[in-house]
Amino acid sequence: MISILVPVYNDPEGVQITIESLLNQTVDRQYQVFVVDNNSTDRTLEVVQSHDDKINLLVEDEIQGSYAARNKGIKNIESGVIAFLDADETIDENWLEKAIAAMNEQDVDYLGCNVELTLPEDTLVGRYNARTGFPVKQYLEEEHYAPTCALLIRRDVFEDVGPFDARLISGGDIEFGQRVHEAGYEQGYAEDAVVYHPARTRFKPLAKKNFRVGRGFCQKQRYYPERYGNPGIPPTPTGSGTNENADDPETVTTRLAFAFLSVAMLACRGLGYYYEFFFGQKRDDIPAPTN
Repeated sequence: MISILVPVYNDPEGVQITIESLLNQTVDRQYQVFVVDNNSTDRTLEVVQSHDDKINLLVEDEIQGSYAARNKGIKNIESGVIAFLDADETIDENWLEKAIAAMNEQDVDYLGCNVELTLPEDTLVGRYNARTGFPVKQYLEEEHYAPTCALLIRRDVFEDVGPFDARLISGGDIEFGQRVHEAGYEQGYAEDAVVYHPARTRFKPLAKKNFRVGRGFCQKQRYYPERYGNPGIPPTPTGSGTNENADDPETVTTRLAFAFLSVAMLACRGLGYYYEFFFGQKRDDIPAPTN
């Protein structure tokens, strides 16, 4: 048995698209789809419930955060393999088949998939995001993690190292992946198992994401100083952060605009980091991950 787990919060259109994409997999074994609603306040829950004959609905309304929602699913799923996607993604009908084949062929316990960013509309910000979005192979090689928007993990791993850290609002995929690597589990990458993720095409949503990432940096230092350093000095960015599957900019103007956006997003991360350092509330009431 394989289970696919999708957390969602206030995204009725996105979760509708993802559910429709998930119900047509050609894998030659039984699989289940679980959607975990993280206390949505719009019509997201209604959309999910309209598919209740085809999917399993869970609700995480005690802890706000995508990692808490994923942990809710992990706790209630008994499958030997859990695949994680986000609620605004689409996949080909043979995605799960290719991902499971790669997991078995490489004999790994933790598998990242190829993520291609799509452009809902062609904007400069969208093209920048597509170029810098998800170089998953690089993440695995240099930082030993894959994003939770395209990830497969064997249940034995969770039983050994524990679930995601629900105290983190960002960066929990990095912390968990590195915990898995340190525990000695093999990690792999499936180039031909492609997940399609919409790029952020406007400045404000991209800036908000980077602000949140900056806060996550500070939180990781707060809870794991022996691994990430003490709060007060942000960690040095690692890797080139370039998606090898994306097209390079074609003009000098575009290159300059991309350079400006890179500086702006780095500034947003810095603002998020120091906002969390000075004003962020500790989430000590949320339990740390244990096996």
